[in-house]
Amino acid sequence: MYDQFDVSLEDVDLLGEVELTTNLIIAASESEDRLPVDEIDRILGVVPEPPRPRSES
Repeated sequence: MYDQFDVSLEDVDLLGEVELTTNLIIAASESEDRLPVDEIDRILGVVPEPPRPRSES
């Protein structure tokens, strides 16, 4: 029987953001100093963009 009030309240994007934030909090709490930017990027899965060729003007 279908129950219109039986809905999933799971938000996949929100769960992903919570996981990233949690990972940052854990890493920061285990560090004796500030986390370097490259470590934060690694935790967040940020991939640096390759340098763009300079346009001649």
